[in-house]
Amino acid sequence: MWLVRMKQSLRYRDGAWLVVCQLTSQDNMDGNGTCNSRSHRSRRIITCVEHGSTRVDCRFPDPESGPNRNRSFMEAVGFYLGKRSQQVCGIFAQESFYGCGIAYTITAATSVRAIQRSNCYHREGHDAVCKYGDTSFMLVFGIIQMVASQIPNFHDMEWLSILAAIMSFAYSFIGFGLGFAKVIENGRVEGSISGVPTVDVGDKLWLVFEALGDIAFAYPYSTILLEIQDTLKSPPAENKTMKKASRAAIFITTFFYLCCGCFGYAAFGNQTPGNLLSGFGFYEPYWLIDFANACVVLHLVGGYQIFSQPVFALVEGWLANRYPRSWFVNKPYTLKLPLFPPLHVNPLRLCFRTAYVASTTTIAMAFPYFNQVLGVLGALNFWPLAIYFPVEMYFVQKNIGAWTRKWIVLKMFSLLCFLFTIMGLIGSIQGLIKARFS
Repeated sequence: MWLVRMKQSLRYRDGAWLVVCQLTSQDNMDGNGTCNSRSHRSRRIITCVEHGSTRVDCRFPDPESGPNRNRSFMEAVGFYLGKRSQQVCGIFAQESFYGCGIAYTITAATSVRAIQRSNCYHREGHDAVCKYGDTSFMLVFGIIQMVASQIPNFHDMEWLSILAAIMSFAYSFIGFGLGFAKVIENGRVEGSISGVPTVDVGDKLWLVFEALGDIAFAYPYSTILLEIQDTLKSPPAENKTMKKASRAAIFITTFFYLCCGCFGYAAFGNQTPGNLLSGFGFYEPYWLIDFANACVVLHLVGGYQIFSQPVFALVEGWLANRYPRSWFVNKPYTLKLPLFPPLHVNPLRLCFRTAYVASTTTIAMAFPYFNQVLGVLGALNFWPLAIYFPVEMYFVQKNIGAWTRKWIVLKMFSLLCFLFTIMGLIGSIQGLIKARFS
């Protein structure tokens, strides 16, 4: 997995805290840098139960000194639940990575467009008609990713993890600060317990279901826990260090979730935009809005590659094993350009990665609807990756028998999350169709 490779040069205990915080804080504003106030308050409860009750250690049979290791989420699923479950998990995991590429493309273009609109409103006034398309920005983002995907050993760049963490904290603090300042400026708390009013109960249910999908997208945490834990030194035992890192990361993201969600809704009430940094609840200071959105874009340029590298590695590795004598698959070529070091190009790498980026860009251009796309992706992956497989592995690891009290509680929790996932998927698909044809 990409995280194992990226962390090979960061084998110290505190490094785990850095990467955990990066991966959690990148979603603290609705997964990729935006404050969706409808969904932040609920998602913390799910996360704490999910990762507090069903943690699976990377070492076995003893979690502290066992000689065998599961180095990734996929390996753990295969070891505890069998090859068939591992294959199903792999499908969902790769689809999740691909979906992140689509979501990142949409969000990056939205943030660049927000910078243009912010400058326009500053020049022309807040009532000016400042409308800009985002298709061209998606194309530019796609071209950048096509080039970045050809960089060798991209996943080993230590600075990428550090930069992403800095950008995450920067736009998170700005989102929180702007919401807090707006509440002080208003002198009152906007909004109501019942939320956004609708024409009928059906519309209200669709919005609730869509919000459930947005909540589900926010936390790809479980799939990377073991990858991080596998890179830690011992002693002390990796699971003890990981527990401390997880607590610190969850505390930090809880703070940002609550601050962005609660203060965002308190500032704008029922008029709260789905994206506080680009939905233009805020107009001034315009330079701060620009800076926050620039942080989002920089974060997503590297984040796209981080979530794409596992797909590249899987497909290219499988084809290399399947066709070991193919020149197209395995033979590198050296390309020499003026003023640049020699570049080693592989035909498969060049064609597949370019096609991969082109496909995510095309889908993003066809469905440039931020909240709806996040809802669909979140609902598709939340229950299998974050709930079902961790719970089932926990049963096997701890030898929890059927119909015991803990078994019943966790099964009911899994069933409840499954129902939430179905509702979120239905609501998000309905919202996506409505946005596409409205």
